[in-house]
Amino acid sequence: MNVITSFKEKKREKQITYERKMLRELSLEKLKKHVHECFDSFYRTYRVFPSVIEDGCVDIAIEAYLLGASYSRFGYYGEPMEMVRRRSEREEKYLIDTLFDFLCFWGNIDDVFVGESLYYMCEHYISHWWIEGFEKGKKRRRLKLH
Repeated sequence: MNVITSFKEKKREKQITYERKMLRELSLEKLKKHVHECFDSFYRTYRVFPSVIEDGCVDIAIEAYLLGASYSRFGYYGEPMEMVRRRSEREEKYLIDTLFDFLCFWGNIDDVFVGESLYYMCEHYISHWWIEGFEKGKKRRRLKLH
């Protein structure tokens, strides 16, 4: 007798396995360092940089990294990165908005001009990790490690 599994379960298992493999190439120190590079100057003026902000930024960076990695298969098959980014635009925008709302909440930011510059920082931050995941995923596919 065979065990019957659904395609959704099998797809989810493959996705989790792929994400675990991708996360092996990502270091926590690198993530934390990049958080401080991007947002330290902003929060230094507010004298606030709790570990909660750092943890939230790291979590969202991991999500952006995995998003880029999951879309890397299109790049592997020859599609230019900008076209692939348009495919994931909605998910990437969601991550940017989530990070922005998170940082505004913990930083008590109500100023429009400060908020606008923070939003651009969030865009840059998410974009960096999306591209990092995309490039690493494409590299793993080229090396047949996926």
